[in-house]
Amino acid sequence: MQTTEAKRFRFFENLHILFWLIKDMCWCMLYKPIALCMIPPTLLLAIYFMIKFRKDTMELAHNIAVCLWISANSIWMYGEFYYEDGLRQYAAILFASGLIVLLIYYLAILPYTRWKDKQQQLPN
Repeated sequence: MQTTEAKRFRFFENLHILFWLIKDMCWCMLYKPIALCMIPPTLLLAIYFMIKFRKDTMELAHNIAVCLWISANSIWMYGEFYYEDGLRQYAAILFASGLIVLLIYYLAILPYTRWKDKQQQLPN
């Protein structure tokens, strides 16, 4: 059975997904006011997760990437709504930044962490 804290966290995690889906569906359907209103709660929950799990390197890296993805997605959406898709290049920078964060994690941090763990397990 899950603890109360775990249930509360799962509720916020699921709420985050709901907000994200509403934002993207409203973007797709061109419901501008609702789509724009969904940016802050979606992004704020992503930031909350990033802060909550900041001590776990893997979670932190993935949550930073999610924050960058939501930010990029929101800029792209805003650009489509009001700038004839003129903000896409800025969104691409944030998408690329999220990928770079994950590449650094998977290509440098994770292998180093595994190597370090193996070194600590070796007999002296």
